[in-house]
Amino acid sequence: MTEQSSRTTQDEQAASSPASSPASAPLSGGVPQALIDRFPGLAGQPGAAGGGHLGERLGIRIVEASPERVVGTMPVEGNTQPYGLLHGGASAALAETLGSVGAALHAGEGRYAVGVDLNCTHHRSATDGVVTGVATPVYRGRSAATYEIAITDDQGRRITSCRLTCMLRDA
Repeated sequence: MTEQSSRTTQDEQAASSPASSPASAPLSGGVPQALIDRFPGLAGQPGAAGGGHLGERLGIRIVEASPERVVGTMPVEGNTQPYGLLHGGASAALAETLGSVGAALHAGEGRYAVGVDLNCTHHRSATDGVVTGVATPVYRGRSAATYEIAITDDQGRRITSCRLTCMLRDA
């Protein structure tokens, strides 16, 4: 097995079975504890666990969050284009949400993350079920952070590969 296919298999396994950790245990409203600790104001906001109003409309739910790994899910139903396939923009929104959360957690207190570049390659379609995104850091510096986001279907097959770069700013 090549290094690339080994990494892909590990990514697909990671995406299909989110780790149980303190960061993945949600509080009321579905907001993971790591996000509440970093951004206390999120505790009472509906939709905050899924990236605000857009995330709420798309059904995005963050199930694990740390600077090293952010996992979230999104239903395919309600997020399709006219042919019944998962809309590429919905996958992009899931990717940007997950990568931005990881970058914000990395940025630290008194700082925030702003997405400046998003690239998505769609490998296969999804027509039903739930997709899972796993964001892991590629680069984490003082002024920028880049995350790779692997989005997989219910069978663990990669449907989209994304890369998000965020600028890290002082609040």
